[in-house]
Amino acid sequence: MSKLYIVPTPIGNLQDMTFRAIDVLKEADLILAEDTRTSGKLLKHFEITTPSQSHHMHNEHKTVEGLVNKLKNGVVIALISDAGTPAISDPGFLLTRACVENDIAVECLPGATAFVPALVNSGLPNDKFVFEGFLPVKKGRQTRFKILAEETRTMIFYESPHKLVKTLGHFCEYFGEDRPVSVSRELTKLYEETVRGTAKDVLDHYTNKPPKGEIVVVVGGKK
Repeated sequence: MSKLYIVPTPIGNLQDMTFRAIDVLKEADLILAEDTRTSGKLLKHFEITTPSQSHHMHNEHKTVEGLVNKLKNGVVIALISDAGTPAISDPGFLLTRACVENDIAVECLPGATAFVPALVNSGLPNDKFVFEGFLPVKKGRQTRFKILAEETRTMIFYESPHKLVKTLGHFCEYFGEDRPVSVSRELTKLYEETVRGTAKDVLDHYTNKPPKGEIVVVVGGKK
């Protein structure tokens, strides 16, 4: 029976791969990978020999229809991204939506995603939160900050290392220098760290110590 499996992969530490995820990837007919070179290392490590093809933000609009046809013909497909859970700031939504619209079974396995451990270890309220992903780079950025300045729930952002200081500066400007912030970097990897403090404290820290690696920023809501 055809099905699309959404399969999370480790965000750093390979021991976070689940037994079930390995089984699904081995038993699928085809693996869709964001970058086949990156995923190739993971598949080789777990001795997964299932054929794979690229499925990323630059080609997913063109490939969805063909993939839906494969699924309609009984092919079992597993979708992975470079790290974490597909469709969370990664490709996956378009294909999932197309499957739902065509009554094709979709099953998402539980597994690694960066924002959950970053939220939990931030020490900020996590009973209610909003995931913002990546902020607009230019158009709409100022408008988004003005809206989020009134947000009372804890906010979660993804950010690249070379834009972190600029974003922290905007937090100070729009949210206030005393707004609590937690920056988690390189989660599950060798140089994992979390820096907590006011927006000004964290800005000063990373101004003096430019960051590297994957970054999740958690910001307290307006009181």
